[in-house]
This record gives sequence, C-alpha cells and structure tokens, in this order.
Amino acid sequence: MALTKVSKIWMNGKWVAWDDARIHVLSHVAHYASSVFEGIRCYDTRRGPAIFRLDEHIERLMNSARIYRMELPFTREQIRQACIDIVAVNDLKACYLRPLIYRGYENLGVNPFGSPVEVAVAAFPWGKYLGDDALTKGVAVKISSWWRMAPNTLPAMAKASANYMNSQLMKMEALVDGYDEAVALDVNGFVSEGSGQNLFAVVKGELVTPPLHNSILAGITRSSVMTLAREMDVPVREEILPREMLYVCDEVFLAGTAVEVTPVHSVDRIPVGDGKPGPITRRIQEAFFALVKGDQADHHRWLTAVPQPVVAAKGAPTAAGAAARRP
Repeated sequence: MALTKVSKIWMNGKWVAWDDARIHVLSHVAHYASSVFEGIRCYDTRRGPAIFRLDEHIERLMNSARIYRMELPFTREQIRQACIDIVAVNDLKACYLRPLIYRGYENLGVNPFGSPVEVAVAAFPWGKYLGDDALTKGVAVKISSWWRMAPNTLPAMAKASANYMNSQLMKMEALVDGYDEAVALDVNGFVSEGSGQNLFAVVKGELVTPPLHNSILAGITRSSVMTLAREMDVPVREEILPREMLYVCDEVFLAGTAVEVTPVHSVDRIPVGDGKPGPITRRIQEAFFALVKGDQADHHRWLTAVPQPVVAAKGAPTAAGAAARRP
C-alpha cells in the first residue's frame, strides 16, 4: 500500500519533516536488519482519535529491544508519549503508527555493539491491508512452502525486522500463485501463522489458535480476540493445529493490527465451511470494531485518547521530543 505523506516524523527526540527523515546508507540496520518495531492503529472514535492497546504495544517493543540487547536512549514513557504526540502534531484521525528502534551509523560488521541505538516514530493514514472487500467477503490463503523459523534460530516473540524477510518470501509466493495471503507451518509441520497475522480456526463451536511454541508472534490483536470470544461464551483453546484441520474446520480468520479481523474463505483453494465468513467470525469482528470505533464501552481500557486540540504547535517540541537523550 502506497504511503501517504504527513508533516512530521519523530526521530531521536526531534520533529523532522517527512522528506528529511533519513539514515546513512551504511547504517547497521540497512545491512543486518538490526531493528525492532511495532505496528499500532489509531481509530477515529466518537470522542476523537484513540490508539488501540498502546501500552501493550510499547511493552512488546521494549521486550523486543531487550531480547536483542539494545540499550535504549529513551525511556518507555518518552516513546509512549511520542506515539500520542505524533498523531496530534500531524492532525491525524484514523491512522497507523510505526515506532522503530534500530542500530544506526558508526560501525559495520555482524557485531552490533558500538553502533548507536536510535528511535523513530511515524504515523500516517492507512486503509484496509488486504483490500476493501477482505473484511466482508474474506480472503484466499495458501499454505506456504516457506516454514517459520525453528526455535533457537530467531526469537519469534520479538517483533524484529529480520523475521519479516521470512514473511516477505511467504507473501510474494502467495501473490504470484494467485492468493491474497499465506500461512506458514512451523518446523514440525504444524500451523504457525500468516505472513504478518495470527490465525484462528473454529472447530465444532470452539475457537482454536496455535500456541506460542509454534513459532508465532504473541499478537496483541490475537489476545484481544481471545478476550472478546470468552466474553461471548465462545470456548477458546491454544492448541497445535495440523495443516489438514484448516481444510475441514468450520471457519478460519486472520487477526493482527494491519488485517484487524479478516475472514478466510478458502485454504489451498478448498472452501472453508460454505466459503463465506462464518457466524463466530462475524460476531468477533463486530465486537472488535464496535469497541475500537467507540460504539461500545471500553471497559478493558484498551483505547488511549489523543488529546485534542494539538498538545503542541506543529513542529514544536512536545513532552517526548523535548526530553534529553540519556547518556
């Protein structure tokens, strides 16, 4: 999806014009994918812009950096505040946020120590990840020939850029073969996740999703779906799924920040159920969107309001931007 430019990006505590947000070509991240990131949605609710599960996203970002031994020059609270400010400063409503922690320019070589750890936060309008019809009609997926990484190769719990090279292979193969999306198996041949989404199946009225040891990301939308399902008295199980279960189950859907809750109408060209989004998928989808759009009470406190009017004049330092970097 093409990017839509906005006014400012937050880089290392400063507001930088969109076209000036650059790094050196010899930055460590450009050669070794040494970065971790988050994808976060902000929704235009009845009460104004609100960021979905911001604190959980920031926690996962910090954990990803910790796994990769990245000592941050900013605190958790400064990065969190930058995510709020970026929406306000750019006068955005519904948008996508991308906080990024990366190793910059100083040294080159596999050893990342010595390269500075830098932080950026961007936000921009972003539509439906798999197209306008995906949410209503569902998508076609294939089982990828590319497996998810084995344990003790790369940490699946970290949302690291390097993991998404695997995702790119999956996604390209799916598109070239005429599908919308791919689903990977793990090293043992069991269902893992999509190229950038978690997967759920409905089996005899129960919601089943692969557990963390199937090389999946601990998705925040995944967690939200499980909570919403339990509130509807839909049984939820984290359980190993053999590939063929996706051919015979009643419903399948994908869940993630980008895809939100997207039905799957076929797997390897075999229709899922009757080939239409199923009733449990629909109920969860409706509950999810009612909450994030502000139509239902946010009793989980998953929405962080973006103060309006703008917390600071455009281009001026905010609480996050004005804070000095730690030595």
